[in-house]
Amino acid sequence: MRDLRSYSTRARITPTSFINDYSWGDFKGNTDAWMEKYFDAFLYFANWGTHELKLRLPSCLLDLETAQIYCSGEQAFARKKGGNVVITFVSDDEGGDEEVDGENWLSSLISVRAELARGDLRCLYIGWLQSVQTGEVDDEENEPPVPPGLGQLSASLESLADFLRIDPSLLHVAAQASRPLGDVGQKQEEIGKWVAKLQTDEKDDVLVRLIAGEDLVPVTELRNRFFRESKQKAERNEKQPRRRTVAELLRAAEELADEKRRIASEKAAKEKARREEEAAILRAKYLDKIAKRESELWGEVEKLISSKQPKSYDTAVKLLMDLRDLASRKGKIDEFLARLDAIRVAHERKPSFIERLRKAGL
Repeated sequence: MRDLRSYSTRARITPTSFINDYSWGDFKGNTDAWMEKYFDAFLYFANWGTHELKLRLPSCLLDLETAQIYCSGEQAFARKKGGNVVITFVSDDEGGDEEVDGENWLSSLISVRAELARGDLRCLYIGWLQSVQTGEVDDEENEPPVPPGLGQLSASLESLADFLRIDPSLLHVAAQASRPLGDVGQKQEEIGKWVAKLQTDEKDDVLVRLIAGEDLVPVTELRNRFFRESKQKAERNEKQPRRRTVAELLRAAEELADEKRRIASEKAAKEKARREEEAAILRAKYLDKIAKRESELWGEVEKLISSKQPKSYDTAVKLLMDLRDLASRKGKIDEFLARLDAIRVAHERKPSFIERLRKAGL
């Protein structure tokens, strides 16, 4: 904490975090060095549109080779330092962000690390999609293995997709090749059979560490080992889906987006027609109500114009529009236009009133 304080006198520093907002200048520390030495997660959020998330895991829980199958570009990449692998996700949008609240973002994203530590590779695939939509990956290149459950994202993974601005259509298309997550009950049965085959001393060692709480990594390693062996068994017994090319994914995403726009456009058109129909019904009822007062309304128009007050001009124009619609409905629009011309001539020295007629289309 003393070392971190030397980089900023304004930062909020706790035994587990370093939080700072910069209105001028930028972060002075080396984020890679800090991730290697101090932290398991780093988030950078700038109002000009840059988002960056780093996650650190022990290499025994995530090997570099697996991480680099998905993350090997500029927007998503992995590196190994000492006994840890650090994953970096970056998203840039020149449009910028109106609101900057990095703490809330980190709270919603931090669970991604725990999911990745359990062998869930969906966040890595999402990082690969970020590289795809920014054009880093060639169109002819095949997608990496699609993790199960891509269509059943957790809240933290949904936040990651949002944070990286992943196109929802691209994510939806990618998820079509993803197997659903396995049933928890069935997994428990499989785990029971698998654990029964383990050596007694190996199980005893893990249990002791778990109860003592001194080192939980072996427990996670054992869990990952089970799922890795289960995956290998499933791959031997099941036909694996064909790997799609980047071009196929982008084309399918574009077609899906076009279909969504078409559906939205049709929905908007139907809604507009419904509102117009309702407005027409209400307008007809209103005209029925004032139809017997037509002569009286012409008199009100003259009186309002003569008052020479702006609000009265507005009311007069509204009444003239009502009279126009009544005349149109009766087939007497020529008579209305003749009376309107007479009013315009009589009050031509009232430019404010004449301008209101023009704006109203009268």
